[in-house]
Amino acid sequence: MTPERYATIRRVLDYRQPDLTVITDEVHKGRNLSAIVRTCDAVGIPRLHCVEPRKGYRAYRGTALGSHKWVDTRLHNSIGAAVEEVRAQGFRVVAANLSERAVDYRQLDYTQPTALLLGTEKEGVSPEGLEMADAEVIIPMVGMVESFNVSVAAAIILTEVRYQRQQAGLYDQSRLDQEEYQRLLFRWCQPVVSAYCDERGLDYPPLDDEGEIVNPSGWYQQVRAEKG
Repeated sequence: MTPERYATIRRVLDYRQPDLTVITDEVHKGRNLSAIVRTCDAVGIPRLHCVEPRKGYRAYRGTALGSHKWVDTRLHNSIGAAVEEVRAQGFRVVAANLSERAVDYRQLDYTQPTALLLGTEKEGVSPEGLEMADAEVIIPMVGMVESFNVSVAAAIILTEVRYQRQQAGLYDQSRLDQEEYQRLLFRWCQPVVSAYCDERGLDYPPLDDEGEIVNPSGWYQQVRAEKG
């Protein structure tokens, strides 16, 4: 790994916002989901919560799928399960929805823990999801169409979220807890070894100041000896 690559990984981890996330409520088009993941990475969201569509995901082979390795994706079988999990972690749930209750997306304070809830293009957020939401936001439109594509809406709202957090200095310091920081650092620096460890329930070996495994041959010998 080059020093430049290692420095980039450390810098990106320093920008990650552990109190910011997105929930997709049965978004099924692969192209839209991949674009949302890409936006999450761009604004520093470390984890995305996806409620699995009842009819499954539509296949899509696109370059945006590469962003998945930088954003953890947690799957849920219901919107209730997804909302309950983020609520337990102290998140406020904000649904993007066209309704009388909804306010201009720029009026909310996104410097507090926030989970942005997004629905499908045709049906939007499910009734259960809207019932569980703490607030609803809308992007004002001046044309004939009522709303943006879900991935475009995500990018617009999350750009405002990033702006508010930058103004508040939330990107000026590392905010991940040390255990999570080190876990992601190893996974990003050593993807092959981390996958090997995850499959076998092994602890990650220590890294040096350049992102390389300390005494790799010794670690491999130890692993082989324990397997034997």
